[in-house]
Formats: sequence, C-alpha cells, structure tokens
Amino acid sequence: MGQTTENQIREIEAAGFTIEPRRVVSETISGSIAAAQRRGFVRLTDKLETGDILVVTKLDRLGRNAMDVRATVDRLAALGVRVHCLALGGADLTSAAGKMTMQVIAAVAEFERDLLVERTRAGLARAKADGKSLGRPGALTHDQREDVIRQLDDGASVSALAREYATSRQTILRARNAAAT
Repeated sequence: MGQTTENQIREIEAAGFTIEPRRVVSETISGSIAAAQRRGFVRLTDKLETGDILVVTKLDRLGRNAMDVRATVDRLAALGVRVHCLALGGADLTSAAGKMTMQVIAAVAEFERDLLVERTRAGLARAKADGKSLGRPGALTHDQREDVIRQLDDGASVSALAREYATSRQTILRARNAAAT
C-alpha cells in the first residue's frame, strides 16, 4: 500500500490547527531527498506567506538530516513563516528554544540512523565472511547455469535459453560471463 498524508492531516487537525484544503500540499517522497529538492515542498513554500505557520507531525518531515532540517527551518523563518512540530509538543522551531530542541533531536536521530547503517554493514560483512550468500536467490540453479553454458557452447541463442528457462536475457548473459571468468 502506498504512503498517504491523511494521518498527518488528521493529527494536525486534532492538535487544534485549522487546515485550509487549498493550502495543503501532499507529497509521498522519500525523506532521504533534501527538502529543497522535493517538488511538493517547493510548491508548498511558494504558497506560504509571512505570518503563516507550517505544522509538521515529525521533524523528519522537514529534511533528511540535521543540517537539512536546520537549513529548511532557517529558509522558512527568513520568509516570516513559523514552523511547529507536533512531535516536539508543538514547539515553534523558529524560536530560540525550538531551534535548540530541533538541533538536539535532529542530531540524535541522525546519530541513530548512522549507527543503524554501521550495524547493517557490519552484519552484512559478518554474513559474507561466514560464507552466506547475500541478496535475492539466483534465477538459475547451479545445474541450470551449467546447462545454459553447455547449450551456449553448442550454439544456442541467448534469447532461446531465456525463454526455455523463463528468465531474462540478462540472467543468461550473466551466467555466460561468470563462466568466462
């Protein structure tokens, strides 16, 4: 099921904010993309006016890391837009206390994400060192790969073998290239 912004809209309304439908911009794009590079966020900033309050449910709705969140809040503050984050008790992130809170929370979140990446890489390296195969299973078994190579050597076409084994031409080519090395 795809992402929706419906729950966020409900949460903002439940916090007592009035939402004008014409001013809502819904975007379901990865938070790993910087806010300034997200088309929906750029459309949103075009709609914002001095004195507006941008309400987000969580800090990660504003950017991919602490620096991006800070830059986004600073850009909005320069436009005269206040930013409230419900997950931080509705704190105004453009205020002095809000900026400090945002920086600490964003830095901790970024630290946790970096730790997760490190643990994942270490786990993958350990699994690889233990001889475990990583990634999804191959489309062809070992015996099928050997049969494909034999048939290629006998003059069978890549396309015919792909049809015979119900796989892609690329899988057949990979088997051929792996046997050549």
